[in-house]
Order: sequence, then C-alpha cells, then structure tokens
Amino acid sequence: MTETLKFLPPLTLVLAGPRGFCAGVDRAIQIVERALAKYGAPVYVRHEIVHNRFVVDGLRDKGAVFVEELDQVPDDAPVIFSAHGVPKRVPDEAGRRGLEFLDATCPLVSKVHTQAERHHAAGRQIILIGHANHPEVIGTMGQVPEGRMILVETREQVESLAVEDPENLAFVTQTTLSVEETAGIVEALRERFPAIQGPRKEDICYATTNRQAAVRKMAAGVDALLVLGAPNSSNSRRLVETAKDAGCDRAVLVQRAADIDWSTLTGVKRLGITAGASAPEVLVEEVVDAARQRYTVTVEDATIAEETITFKLPRALSA
Repeated sequence: MTETLKFLPPLTLVLAGPRGFCAGVDRAIQIVERALAKYGAPVYVRHEIVHNRFVVDGLRDKGAVFVEELDQVPDDAPVIFSAHGVPKRVPDEAGRRGLEFLDATCPLVSKVHTQAERHHAAGRQIILIGHANHPEVIGTMGQVPEGRMILVETREQVESLAVEDPENLAFVTQTTLSVEETAGIVEALRERFPAIQGPRKEDICYATTNRQAAVRKMAAGVDALLVLGAPNSSNSRRLVETAKDAGCDRAVLVQRAADIDWSTLTGVKRLGITAGASAPEVLVEEVVDAARQRYTVTVEDATIAEETITFKLPRALSA
C-alpha cells in the first residue's frame, strides 16, 4: 500500500542578518568559560552574564554560580562582573575583600562609563538616556557620585527636567536603545539645552544599530516576525518595537521554539526571524527545524552587513 504523504503548507523564512551574538556577548561568555577552565568550578558571576536563559543555564551546568551581590560570593572564589557593567562600588568592594575578579563589561559600555567619568571630572552634570532599573543603567549611574547623573527615559521628561546649570551639561546613552527613540530625546535635549555636550556619535552600539537596521529593512516584506530573545533583554525588546514601527504589526518576542504559538501564524506566508544580541544561533536553528515540521520551508537570507568586530579578553585569561 502506498503511504499517504502529509501536505505541508508553504512558508518562507526570512533570516535577518546580522542577528544573534554580538562581540561583547561573545567575549563575556568566553570569559566565564575560560575562567572555569583556569580556576575550576565554581566560578561566581554577579548578575546574569548576559540576558538569555539558554546561555545562563548552559554556563550554570558547567559550574558557574550566578548571584546578585558580592556578599553571596565566598572569600576564596573568583567572581566575574556581567557584560552590562557594574557601579564602581562593586569592584571597590571586591578589592577590599581581596577577591580575584574579572570584568566582562562590554567595551562599548565601558566607553560610556569613561565618558561619564570625564564629564564629571570636568564639573558637568550628566543626563543618561536609558531605561530605569536596567543593569546597564544602574552600572552607568554608579560611575559618578549620587545626584551627578539624571536618568531620562522619554522625550516628554526633557520638558520638565530640572538641572543645576543649563550651560554645564552633558549626556550619555544606554547602548541597547532604539536608534529612533534615542534620536528624539537627544533632539529635545539640544533644543532645550543648546550648550549640552554629547558623544561625537551616538552611544548606541554597532550591534544594536545593525540588528535594528536589518529588521527595519525586512519588516515590510514579511507577514510576521519572531524576535528570539529574553523578556529582560533590552535590545531584543527594541527589535520588536522597531519591526512594528517599520510596518510589521505581527512582531513578537519569544525565548525559543517551544514558546511559539503557531496558531497565531495562520495565514503567514513569509515569516521573518531575528535574534537579540544575547541569543545564540542555535535558537534560530531550533525555530527553523520546528517550522520544517509544520511547513514546506524555503529559507531566504536577508543580511545587510557583515560584522567582523572582536574584543580582547582580559589579560589574565588571554594566555
């Protein structure tokens, strides 16, 4: 008897590029893995090394222990600071305790920290464009004494902003924001405070910019778009917002293939897929495999740029 073949509807998967890991995330993960190889388990990590459960669980399985504060770290254990950066008090405390520590802060975040320190040394009050309670924002605000940096989240907040001296201001930005959102706030700051000083170019990192540009370009050509990333990943959430702003209303954030509600994709012929900067490529492959079980899949590449940037590891681990 001839076996009846199951008919699978056609679906074109459009894979955004660049997507997934950025150089800062790749560096941070390597730091944990090499520290485990050098010191042996356990190695302690203050806060999630990056915002992705799959990555964090994988490192935990290898012997990493994730904690929120240094008082959870034993005196004789190595500790790593996350890619998002930490307030100055954290390495200061580690130094007082004699802890061996490694800083996995993304170099682009460290660059913002350096800018903040220079503005503070010059006597300027600093405005930080960012999202409250995000680890990167907490780390950046912790580079200067309390009260010397003001957080602004929206353009509207600029209108009611109370500053010490309008002629002596500077601004910096969180690296994982939406390019358009930040540009609007910067415009409002410059309109209200013409003397304000800022970076020569926006602090939004190259990876955030590239991933948003790729989504913006593909949004009009797909019926729906999946962003692979964690709910607490700022850059992943911004990708969803970017897709919707660019005309793809059916853009959703999912952590991995098992979280996809395929019934919501009924009628979709072209499905865009991208991944936040802390989401590994294996999660994209997982979605493609899951789609092949339900559709006759055609895969299209939608790469707009190639990324070749790499960041050096700390000297203690680079040998």
